[in-house]
Amino acid sequence: MSAAAPDRKVAAARLWATSRAPYLASAIFASSVRIDPGGGTIAIDRSWQIRADPAVLETFSVPELGRLLIHLCAHLIRDHATRARVIGVAEDNQRAHWNRAADAEINDDLAAESLVPACARDRPADLGCDDGKLSELYYETGSSGPRRWDCGSGADGCDRPGDGQGQIDPRQGELLRLKVAADIHGLPPGTVAAGWQRWAEKVPPSRTDWRRALAAEIRRGIANTAGTVDYSYHRPSRRAHLHEELVLPTMVRPVPEVAIVCDTSGSMHDRLLARALAEVDGILARAGLRRGAPVLAVDTAVHAVRRVVSARQVELAGGGGTDMGRGIEAATRLRPRPTIIVVLTDGFTPWPDQAPRATRVVVGLLTQAAIGIQAPHGPDWARTILIDDAA
Repeated sequence: MSAAAPDRKVAAARLWATSRAPYLASAIFASSVRIDPGGGTIAIDRSWQIRADPAVLETFSVPELGRLLIHLCAHLIRDHATRARVIGVAEDNQRAHWNRAADAEINDDLAAESLVPACARDRPADLGCDDGKLSELYYETGSSGPRRWDCGSGADGCDRPGDGQGQIDPRQGELLRLKVAADIHGLPPGTVAAGWQRWAEKVPPSRTDWRRALAAEIRRGIANTAGTVDYSYHRPSRRAHLHEELVLPTMVRPVPEVAIVCDTSGSMHDRLLARALAEVDGILARAGLRRGAPVLAVDTAVHAVRRVVSARQVELAGGGGTDMGRGIEAATRLRPRPTIIVVLTDGFTPWPDQAPRATRVVVGLLTQAAIGIQAPHGPDWARTILIDDAA
């Protein structure tokens, strides 16, 4: 392999990796790569530096190297080094077991897109654990076994000789994690593996202006609808006189319709719900939807449906259990059918298995962290915005 060949292979692998996981592109291209003859591995350190032995590189195809780059960067994105230090990982056997546990957490999510690297392929089942858990649980309860690949100090927090020469310090690393989370938030629901979506939602909400995030989602749905055109026979075409034998359709531009489903169950935080409703009210006004929006008050049943032009007009009836699926279903039966449904809830509800057809759903998840209640996750097929009660 010529001197330039390792660099070319790494560059090709980066392009392959970002084409398969574009939501991780910020991290993949931010990491530096150092060709390390005699190093014996391809690993990442806590400064986001990937050290690659050219002899090892030669054994990898470009796609397989791309999978490994995604895997290594995922260790830094999930902050596995800091988490390992918090639970006291230090000895060689501890490092190996933690590395397997951290690999299992990552690969559980990468498997959905066939991105698990063959050299570091441990999954939760290999440790005798269930899918969808965290490294800490796999480390505590998982079975021991040989480590398949040493992913470096970026995975276990234990420095190796030559580490620390990357250009990203801890503060910059944290900003990079936030950037990756923002990139994931910006993608349509269902285009990112559920595990990555859940990770992004766990980024501390205090660092995100939920008002801007909620406004951006509603405006995106309105813009997507307002920018479309369709054919209609409800009125004649302006060119109908040119073709008397044919009935020509006319072009119409759909008017965006937004419906709001409000959780009025007994567990709801009334003050925060009022604040969220007022914010949606302002968003609709700024978006030019002066006709207002239908608001559905829902616990386990739909108690009230009323088109309002102000949050003060909302009738919040209910107070029983919770099933937001009933509200979403009722909203889709409204005429005109809404193109966007905003669900305001504390999240303690079952969700439908699939998104409603031809309708974008935005979940405003009202957290109650100030009183020690952690909100559940929204559905994987919807865009979830955490609305912090401390904001």
